[in-house]
Amino acid sequence: MAGSTEMASLEESFRKFAIYGDTKATGQEMNGKNWAKLCKDCKVTDGKSVTGTDVDIVFSKVKGKTARVINYEEFKKALEELATKRFKDKSKEEAYEAICQLVAGKEPMNVGVTKAKTVGAVERQGGTSKYTGSHKERFDESGKGKGKSGRENIVDTSGYVSAYQKAGTHDA
Repeated sequence: MAGSTEMASLEESFRKFAIYGDTKATGQEMNGKNWAKLCKDCKVTDGKSVTGTDVDIVFSKVKGKTARVINYEEFKKALEELATKRFKDKSKEEAYEAICQLVAGKEPMNVGVTKAKTVGAVERQGGTSKYTGSHKERFDESGKGKGKSGRENIVDTSGYVSAYQKAGTHDA
């Protein structure tokens, strides 16, 4: 069988995939979704000799009747099952060694995860330089919002008509 350092890294890979995507997971048990992800990310599935269906069938076979998860021992049995299918030209032990090498030391990849990108209208939301009309009045020269004075028409209670040029000269 595999060496002790390889088995340690195999168990480490099991734990990393077991907790992937589940904040409550302890790393002791792996669900079917994470098992399928492990097989895909570690290139255990090749689309020819081992398919996604094979991966699901093996998972169902090694887990308990009512269980929804597998532990580390069941995980190793599942790898043994897939090893003979994946490496048909090798002996059972050699196939298991090869499949352990595929999985050992690997961790979940975030390939295909959408990255947030500012494009088009979203890009313009941050800057106030392109604002026009009444919206332009809501910001000072530095782009900082004026707050309430920028949103409301403040009523002038000075007694003068707006736009009167000699405002404030009555007493003089």
